[in-house]
Amino acid sequence: MSGFRVEDEYDYLFKLVLIGDSGVGKSNLLSRFTKNEFNLESKSTIGVEFATRTLRIDGKVIKAQIWDTAGQERYRAITSAYYRGAVGALLVYDVTRRATFENAVRWLKELRDHTDPNTVVMLIGNKSDLRHLVAVSTEDGRQLAERESLYFMETSALEATNVDNAFTEVLAQIHHIVSSRKAVEATDENAAHSVPSRGETIDVKDDSSAWKRYGCCSS
Repeated sequence: MSGFRVEDEYDYLFKLVLIGDSGVGKSNLLSRFTKNEFNLESKSTIGVEFATRTLRIDGKVIKAQIWDTAGQERYRAITSAYYRGAVGALLVYDVTRRATFENAVRWLKELRDHTDPNTVVMLIGNKSDLRHLVAVSTEDGRQLAERESLYFMETSALEATNVDNAFTEVLAQIHHIVSSRKAVEATDENAAHSVPSRGETIDVKDDSSAWKRYGCCSS
C-alpha cells in the first residue's frame, strides 16, 4: 500500500484555467486554493503551471486540475493548447486596477474562441482586501457578469476570502451539468444523437440560471 493516497482515486477530473492580466493574483489564487499558501513576493514566471486539488461535491470525488498562465499573458503567447479540454475558467481582474477589469472582455473573447461556448466561467474581482484602493466597484463586476452570462465573486487571496467558494462553485456547476447530461443519457436512448461526443464538452443550457451574482464577503 506504499504510495497510495486518497487523491489518487476520483470520479471526475475537471480542467480549469486561470486567465486575466499579469499581476492580478492568479498564481496566488491557485496556491491559496491548492496549498493554502500566499506569497507576497510572488513573481511572474514564463511557462504554464498547474496544480491539483481533490474535493468532494454532491457525494462525488472531484479532482480539479487548474492551469495558470504563469506570466505568459505579458507576451500574449497563450496558445490554444492551454485552453484545450478546459470545462471551467476563472477570469481574474484586480479591483484596484481599472485597466485589468476593462481587459476582461478581451480575455473572455479569447477564452470563447478556444473553448466550448458553454464552458462554465466565473468573473473574479481579486484583492478585495485593498478596500481603500478599490477602482472597480462590486456593482461594476456584477453588471459585466450579468451582461456576459458569467458567475461572479470577489476574492482576496491574501485573506483567503471566497477563494475556496469561487473554485468550488465553478466545479459544482460543472458537476451539475455533467450529472444532468448523464441522467438524460441513461433515460433517453435518443439523447446520444444530440449530446456532443467530445468528453470535455459540456452544455450549460441544462441549467435554468445562466448566471448568478455574488458579492464580496465582509471580513
